[in-house]
Amino acid sequence: EVVLTFDDGPLRRYTQPILDALDSHCLKATFFMVGRMALSDPAMVKTIMRRGHTVANHTWSHQKLASLSPDQARAEIELGFSAVQKAAGAPIAPFFRFPYLSDPKSAQAYLQSRRVGIFSIEVDAYDYRTPAAAGVIRNVMSQLQAKRKGIILFHDIQPSSAAALRTLLGELKARGFRVVHIVPKVAAQTVAAYDAKVDPELKRREA
Repeated sequence: EVVLTFDDGPLRRYTQPILDALDSHCLKATFFMVGRMALSDPAMVKTIMRRGHTVANHTWSHQKLASLSPDQARAEIELGFSAVQKAAGAPIAPFFRFPYLSDPKSAQAYLQSRRVGIFSIEVDAYDYRTPAAAGVIRNVMSQLQAKRKGIILFHDIQPSSAAALRTLLGELKARGFRVVHIVPKVAAQTVAAYDAKVDPELKRREA
């Protein structure tokens, strides 16, 4: 079993073909969105949700939380939840992934206090290192050959993943891998003070 996850978007130019590839195989994925990216294209966020995928948080601006103070890291987390949920126009999943997989203990503890699930990875597509779709496919399948299962990391801001996904999904099916869609039991709860900070930014970007 594998779980498909996409970080850093949405970015319509590449997110849209990724959605179409997933639809062509009747599969669902989890999208860990950066808050300011979500506010830049709320319609894309809504499309992802309407197609049945899980939408989650990847901070407000993709900073490395280990380099921030605990208060700054908390703001990155909460602004991310508020921004993505505002863009979605509906509750999102209480799921989070640390940018750069940098997970300071203070931020882990804070997320646990907020009852948020923290996602890591087992397989990295390394799509940011290769412009070629073939490289993404090779990276994923070679790691799965050893591990046989796990959470796969892609980025829906990378052209190589957008180009590779349809073929890669066919390869996964041919080799007997089953794609699992993780769905939350409850929705994320945002904090009113951070919602208020996001509102002006959403209106500015809409204008």
